Amino acid sequence: MKTNKKKIINDPVFGFITIQSEFLYDLIEHPFLQRLRRIKQLGLSYIVFPGVNHTRFEHAIGAVHLMQSAIASLRMKDVEITEQEEEAVTCAILLHDIGHGPFSHALEHSLVEGISHEHISLMLMEELNRQFKGKLDRAIQIFKNEYPKKFLHQLVASQLDVDRLDYLRRDSFFSGVTEGTIGSDRIIKMLNVRNDGLVVEYKGIYSIEKFLISRRLMYWQVYLHKTVLSAENMLVNVLRRAKELMMNGEELFATPALAVFLKHHITLDCFLKQSFAEKKNLLELFVELDDNDLISAMKQWQYHEDNILAYLAGAVINRKLFRIKIKNSTFPAQRIQRMEEEIMSRWGVSRDKLDYFLIRGSITNNAYAAGSDKINILMKNGKVKEINEASDINLSSLSQTVRKYFVCYPKELDIK
Repeated sequence: MKTNKKKIINDPVFGFITIQSEFLYDLIEHPFLQRLRRIKQLGLSYIVFPGVNHTRFEHAIGAVHLMQSAIASLRMKDVEITEQEEEAVTCAILLHDIGHGPFSHALEHSLVEGISHEHISLMLMEELNRQFKGKLDRAIQIFKNEYPKKFLHQLVASQLDVDRLDYLRRDSFFSGVTEGTIGSDRIIKMLNVRNDGLVVEYKGIYSIEKFLISRRLMYWQVYLHKTVLSAENMLVNVLRRAKELMMNGEELFATPALAVFLKHHITLDCFLKQSFAEKKNLLELFVELDDNDLISAMKQWQYHEDNILAYLAGAVINRKLFRIKIKNSTFPAQRIQRMEEEIMSRWGVSRDKLDYFLIRGSITNNAYAAGSDKINILMKNGKVKEINEASDINLSSLSQTVRKYFVCYPKELDIK
């Protein structure tokens, strides 16, 4: 008996989502995709927003739904998209985040060095293409922006792609931050194509303005929330300390896959040469990693004899987080020096280990980058204008990069 692969998924954000392609369902069932169920969409944000426990898998399915809606809307406006192209672009959006590691963006460059999750996504897509005997050729072309119809790539990756339309609405829903709510249905209905580029019909301009403002607010209120920022920087330091110990020959509790990434500096060259791998290659080891590897490891590391690792791991696991201060300008050198002296005195920390307890950095936010990848509006007279030019409100401030500076330190310190 043949299995019906055209499944219906009940999604809390969009309701019933139909998986229209049997090949798409085969991809969803693949272990590479199922792994995304074990990776939280927003890293450690659940530490602040208790409802934020949704995963990369849910986001991928939501993006598939919006892509199918966008294709249907464009076809109604006589934009030519073949069934093969529809399946390819939908596969591309399904797989666009497949290369994320544990806790998503929080550990983007901690386990692997100098490799973005997009690059790993592409490597995994190429491996899937090998397994499915070339069925992803067109999807990979679209993902890499090498397909003749450039607007298909814009649906996958641009400043107004279905990826953003899903994650803003989904993250707003689960966090309870209503300022992030956007009219994704309205935006999709207003999409069109001119000169092989994605445009939004003028009637949808207010929805785009709301989309850009919502994105800005979500970054400050959720993605760059100060407590989340503290937790994620501490998590990075936990991994850094564990890696330092293991590379110096110290044995730590870790799953076999995690141990490989902690014992070595893993770069793109390592993936290409398959260094350090024995029975499995690095890509196979990478897809064995998820949030659970880190959680189980930190539960053990909090009892380790190394004081730095134990302190940081226990703090993340038990939400005993560093205090964080954020300013629009850099912190005075005298203030930083007082913190350093207090830390060295209170914990007996040497100067070369100070940055485990005193974390400094900066964050940036710009809701819209007015560059080559523009959001274009189709005016009533048929002309195409960039959103800043078409809008009757001043959106230029959203294009400006806002930079803020932060410092994290143990709450036991009370330095003004």
